[in-house]
Amino acid sequence: MSKRTAFVAALALGLTFLVGSSNGFAQPASTTPAAPAAPDASGHVQLNADTAVTTGLTDKYANGDLNVALGECLPAGTPAGGPSPASTTFSSPVLTFSGYTFLPTIGVAANVTANATLKPGTKAGSYPLVMNCAGKTYRATFTVTKPAPQVRKVPMGAPYTGGGGTAE
Repeated sequence: MSKRTAFVAALALGLTFLVGSSNGFAQPASTTPAAPAAPDASGHVQLNADTAVTTGLTDKYANGDLNVALGECLPAGTPAGGPSPASTTFSSPVLTFSGYTFLPTIGVAANVTANATLKPGTKAGSYPLVMNCAGKTYRATFTVTKPAPQVRKVPMGAPYTGGGGTAE
């Protein structure tokens, strides 16, 4: 037997083994684990969003800055990137919301936004943020930190840098 014949025979046996009948490789249906249910991708909610310049903002109340509640609500039949229903609302025990916009945003997957203002007297801690849209409720948790104390007096002895217009 030549080397070529031996090679072809070995190749044929190998292919027969690999291809085989589908019954030899099929698994019984009872031992195949069920695929996990897909998460509801029709919506989500968050407070603030990270930007290209500032990170660490998502789900944190930014003291002394503009805060925005962002949500994505896609009722059945609404194409991705479409507007949110005008009945969509945000709620939280420590925030008030104003200036709702029901259009898609750029850079964040959201199609409803509202300005969020912290209620006076709110203490540092974790709080819920809830969005109700199209009969569904979406929840997130955000944190409020104690604001840094403001400087009450300008420090003495700061260097005088001049007006800048007389620099040579």
